Amino acid sequence: MNEQRLLLVDGMAILFRAYFATSFGGSVRKTSAGVPVNAVHGFVRYFMDAINTFNPTHVVCCWDMGSTTFRTEQYDGYKSNRPSAPEDLIPQFDLVKEVVASFDVPNIGIAGFEADDCIGTLAAALKDQAHIFVVTGDHDMLQLVDDRVSVAIMKKGIGNYMVYTPETLMEERQLTPIQIIDIKGLMGDTADNYPGVKGIGEKTAHKLIQEHGSIEGLLANLEAVSKTIRAKIEADLEMLHLSRDLATIRCDVPVSAALDNCCWAYNREVVLTKFEELEFKSLITLIG
Repeated sequence: MNEQRLLLVDGMAILFRAYFATSFGGSVRKTSAGVPVNAVHGFVRYFMDAINTFNPTHVVCCWDMGSTTFRTEQYDGYKSNRPSAPEDLIPQFDLVKEVVASFDVPNIGIAGFEADDCIGTLAAALKDQAHIFVVTGDHDMLQLVDDRVSVAIMKKGIGNYMVYTPETLMEERQLTPIQIIDIKGLMGDTADNYPGVKGIGEKTAHKLIQEHGSIEGLLANLEAVSKTIRAKIEADLEMLHLSRDLATIRCDVPVSAALDNCCWAYNREVVLTKFEELEFKSLITLIG
């Protein structure tokens, strides 16, 4: 029997990427009724490319559900630096889910958690039944990599991925998946707006984790590090633990999907109807 392959798609990451890749010129694709569809149109192209690249037997698309999550409750500043979504992207949030549903692909998201947490949970629950491929632009997801979970980071342009397995992660960064979290705890994350330890950047964080294995190893061995670094860590101990917690993808959130309900097998007519409604003539060739 051929091995099952489940593609977990980070929907928001792809939608935003598609939006910004097509709106920088200032003109946004709209239907004749004036509905903006540039991000959805781009999303379909990325989505179908991922399907053709990873050749899954099963597909699920995960979404963020609003900006309030358990992380914003833990830390007020979490993602507070993010600008609001562009006006002409907002109506596309529902449209893109309708397009995904037309392919008979489940849209999964839960209030209070991020898409990352849904992806982590589904990967943990289903990796015994299928090899998992996560498609995202988010390097935080590298913490999910294991023998049964590959993370494909989208690079510039359509069709460019760096696929991480435990081996390629070790080769490229000399890190294990779990150490990705510890590095984030030390250096923080400017995109998600949590500080880590003030004054410790990526290079130092990387060096400390490589030398000591983990934050626990580092804290148990603080007398071995330089006085300056030790002082920085001791001054920011609480934020170190909080940042590591914020960086940790939860793999136990209340979402589930039965593999049987995620088969990649769509009704072409249903998709065609949706494409016609959104005036996606140029994309019809993608659905065979």
